[in-house]
Amino acid sequence: MHSGKALRLAFLLGLAFLFAFATPAAAASFEGAQLPLYTGLPFAGLLLSIALGPIFAKRVWHVHYGWAAAAWALLALGMLIAAEGLSPTLTALSHSMFADYLPFILMLFALYTTAGGIVVSDFDRATPRLNTLLLAFGTFASSLIGATGASLIFIRPILQANAKRKHQAHVVIFFIFLVSNIGGILTPLGNPPLFFGFLRGVSFFWPLRTLWPHLLFTASLVLITFYLIDSYFARKDREAQMFLSAEGAPHLAIRGLPNVFLMACVIAAILVGALWHPGVAIDYLGARVELQNLLRDTCLAAIGLLSFVITPQADRAANHFSWEPLEEVAKLFAAIFITIIPVMTMLAANSHGPFAPVIAILEHQNGSPNNAAYFWSSGLLSSLLDNGPTYLVFFVVAGGKAATLMGPLAKTLEAISLGAVFMGALTYIGSAPNFMVYALARRARVDMPGFFGYMIWSIAVLVPIFIALTFLFLR
Repeated sequence: MHSGKALRLAFLLGLAFLFAFATPAAAASFEGAQLPLYTGLPFAGLLLSIALGPIFAKRVWHVHYGWAAAAWALLALGMLIAAEGLSPTLTALSHSMFADYLPFILMLFALYTTAGGIVVSDFDRATPRLNTLLLAFGTFASSLIGATGASLIFIRPILQANAKRKHQAHVVIFFIFLVSNIGGILTPLGNPPLFFGFLRGVSFFWPLRTLWPHLLFTASLVLITFYLIDSYFARKDREAQMFLSAEGAPHLAIRGLPNVFLMACVIAAILVGALWHPGVAIDYLGARVELQNLLRDTCLAAIGLLSFVITPQADRAANHFSWEPLEEVAKLFAAIFITIIPVMTMLAANSHGPFAPVIAILEHQNGSPNNAAYFWSSGLLSSLLDNGPTYLVFFVVAGGKAATLMGPLAKTLEAISLGAVFMGALTYIGSAPNFMVYALARRARVDMPGFFGYMIWSIAVLVPIFIALTFLFLR
C-alpha cells in the first residue's frame, strides 16, 4: 500500500478507536505533578527527528517524515496510557486535538488557500532596497492579516524577485524573522499567543498600545542588519553576473482580489468567534467545544473550500501552489500537539511539577516577578514548543488574571508576549509560518540551511538584539 494511503488509513482507524471509547466515563484527567518525566521523551525525540532528519537522511526524511511523526505520537500515547491509564489519556488527546489542533490547522488551511490565490507578480529586480521595503511592508502587514497570511502572500514575490540571484537563503531567513514572527506583535490577529490572551480577557488593543516601541526597536535593527548583509551578497552576485540591473522602477501586478475579500472573512470569523459567547457547548471526552468556536471552524473550512473553487487554476499555477507544504505542517504539528501533552501538563503543574526548579527562576527573592526571566523562559520554550500553548502556561504561572496582568503586572505580560512572539523566530518549529515558509522556499529550489544552520543565523542576528531589548524595556 502507498505510504500516503496507509497513513490516512491509520488516521481513520485512530479516529474510530477514539470514537469507540467516547463514553461519559472517559472524562478523567491526569495531573502534571504525577506524570513521570520520561513521558516527555517522545516530544524530545520528535524535535530531534525534525532537526536531524533533513541533515543526515534528507531523501528518506522528506518521503517518510509522516511515518516518523506518527511513530513518536503513538509512542507518547502508549507511554501515557501505561503511566496514567486509557481514560485520562483519551481526555487529554481529545482536548489537544479538538480544542487546539483542529482550530489551528483549519485557520492555516483557510489562510493558506486564500493567500495562495493572490498573485503578486512581475517583481524581477531583487535590489537590497526593494528587498528591505518588501520585508518592512510584510512586517507591518503581519499584525493586520496575521503572520501566517502575510507570510504566504509576501514570500512568493520575495522568492520571485530573488530567483535569479545566487545568494537567496539569507532573504528567506530574515523574512521568517520579521514577517513570520516579529511583525505579528501588535494585535491578537497577528500571532496565536496574543489571540489566546485575547480570549482570556486581554484587551484587543492592549498589544498595540503597549508593544509598539518594542516592535519599532527590534524590527528597525533587524531591517538595518538585513540591508547591510543583502548589500554584501548583492555585490557578490553582481560580480558573478547573477544579479539583474536595477535600472527603472519594478512593475507590480496583483491578481486574485476575491481572495483578499475571503481573507478578510477569515479575520472576521476569528473576531466574531472571540466576541460572541452564546453559552452553548458540546462536551466530548473532556473537551468543551463551544458553539461560537464550532461555527468559526466551520466558516474557516468553508472559506478555504470556496477559495479553492473560485480561484482560476492559472493563478494558483502562477504561485506554484501545492498542498505539500500544508500537508507537511499538518502531519508534523499533529504529532507535536500529541507529544507535547505531557510536557505542557508538567509545566502547568508549576512548583508542584518536575519542572519546579525551572519555574523558580521566574521570581525574585522578594516574590516579585522576574520579567527578564519570563521573557527568556517563555521565548526559549516557544522556540522549541508551539508558542500558543507556551504563552498560556506562562500566562497561568503569572496569575492568569487579565486585569492584573494589564495593570500592576503589565511588565510581566509584556515579557511573556514578547518572548512567545519574537523568539518563535529562533527555530524552524517556533511557529507554524516558519515551517511553511521553509517548505515553500525549499520547493522554489532555495538552498535553505538545516535546523542547526538556521539557528546559527538566528542566534547571531536576533539574540544580541533580544539582550538589548531586555535591558531597555524589561528590567
